[in-house]
Amino acid sequence: MEEAGQKLKRVRERLGLRYRDVEEASLRIAEKYRNPEYAIALSRLADIENKGTLPSLYRLYSLCAIYRLDLTEALEWYGIELSNLAADSALVPIEKTHVIGFGVNGQGSVQIPLSLDPGLDLTRTTYLSRMIQKWGKLPLMLLSNVDLKNHRYGYIGTDDWTMYPLIMPGSLVVIDETRRKIASGGWASEFERPIYFLEHRGGYACGWCYLTENQLVIQPHPASMCPPAIFSYPDEVDVIGQVSGLAMRLDLERKPNTRF
Repeated sequence: MEEAGQKLKRVRERLGLRYRDVEEASLRIAEKYRNPEYAIALSRLADIENKGTLPSLYRLYSLCAIYRLDLTEALEWYGIELSNLAADSALVPIEKTHVIGFGVNGQGSVQIPLSLDPGLDLTRTTYLSRMIQKWGKLPLMLLSNVDLKNHRYGYIGTDDWTMYPLIMPGSLVVIDETRRKIASGGWASEFERPIYFLEHRGGYACGWCYLTENQLVIQPHPASMCPPAIFSYPDEVDVIGQVSGLAMRLDLERKPNTRF
C-alpha cells in the first residue's frame, strides 16, 4: 500500500511544485499566523515524502492548504479517521451528564434506508428490515458507530398500544436477533424485563413474553389496557429477537383511553 508521504509527493508533483515552492508557501502561512510551526523546510519535506517522517499537525495543515487537499483525507492517509471519533469516544465512559461536541458537518457517513416498500401499513407493527428496498449513505458522524444496515428493525404500528407507555405507537425498535430465548426471570423492574419482537400468522407483535408448556404468551404493559395474546409455540409464533434499542416520539396526541 502506498505510504502517506508518497501520496503527498505524488500530489506535489502533479501540481508541478518544487520543494522550494512548498517551503516558500509554508513560510507565508507561518507569517500569517505568526507561528513558525507552520513552516516546512526543504529537508523536512524530503523526509516526510521519502522517509515516512510524520508531519506535525501544523505542517500537515500547511501541506493541505498548499496542495488544496482536504485535511480529513490527509489524516486518513496516516491512519486517523475522523469518522470514528464519536464511536471511539464510546470506549471511554463518562459518569457525568454532558453535551456532545462532535459536529455532523459531513464527517463520515452511515447507511440509512432510502426507500421503503410502498405497501407499508404504518398502522400495523412491521418487521421493517423486510420493507427496505434501497440503502444509501448519510454523513452523520455521530452515528458512525452504528452499522444500521446490518441490524434488524421493527416499526411499532400507530394502532399498536401493547407496550404503552414504555414503547409508544409509531416507534422504531432495534432487534437483536442473537437473543431469541425467552427469559423467565432475572429482572428487578419493568424497565429491565426483556421485550421481544415476534412474527405470527397475523403479522408481527412486540411485547413481554413468557412460556407455559407449549404456549407463548405475549403480555402487554398493564397501562396499555390491551389483552394478552396466546400462541402455540413454536408452531404459531416465531421469536425474531429481543428489542435492544428504540427511537420514539413523546408528543403523541392520542392516549390509550381515546384510541377507539
